[in-house]
Amino acid sequence: MTSETHSESGSEELAETTGAAGLSKRGPAEAGRRGFLGVAVAGLAGAGLTGAAGAAGAGLTAVNAAAVEAPEGMKIDALFPAGAPAAASGYSPGIVARGSCVVFVSGQGPADLTADMETQIRQTFDRIGLVLKAAGGDFINVVMLRAYFVHLKRDLPIYRKVRQDYLSEPYPASTALGTSELAVPGLEIEIEAVAILGEA
Repeated sequence: MTSETHSESGSEELAETTGAAGLSKRGPAEAGRRGFLGVAVAGLAGAGLTGAAGAAGAGLTAVNAAAVEAPEGMKIDALFPAGAPAAASGYSPGIVARGSCVVFVSGQGPADLTADMETQIRQTFDRIGLVLKAAGGDFINVVMLRAYFVHLKRDLPIYRKVRQDYLSEPYPASTALGTSELAVPGLEIEIEAVAILGEA
């Protein structure tokens, strides 16, 4: 399938994909994806990241946007490298996160598909909050958001406004994507999240 992708920076590209993640849903690619995910999770949990010094060694400048009262065993630093600015407020171009537990929140949508879009986005963030709470976390633990919109140009400004009511600095990394449809009929917004927790 061909899907149009819009990132937070406003760029557009057309990408051929064979599944939601651009990989085959079954077969050898599945093992490769799981291996990659295992390495990525290990890196997020601290095995592959050495903090700001590691980021600086890779040619990036790490900037802690604000002192966050993070749970014990967890630290989040926002990255704002020269040449990779944030296109809007409410997210960071990159995040260095250290902790002992990774929480993946599946795409969530609103409870009421007939409500106005601001209400739908708030309901979606509320549902994400419930999943985070069940894992022992909160929005302060979120390091990555991905939002999928059927009406990207119409709804992105509302999303950018609402997310600031739920998130605090340093803001998580974020991507917004436009798509022609979502899995649930009538769904026009879906948001997924990744969070890092401290000691379990």
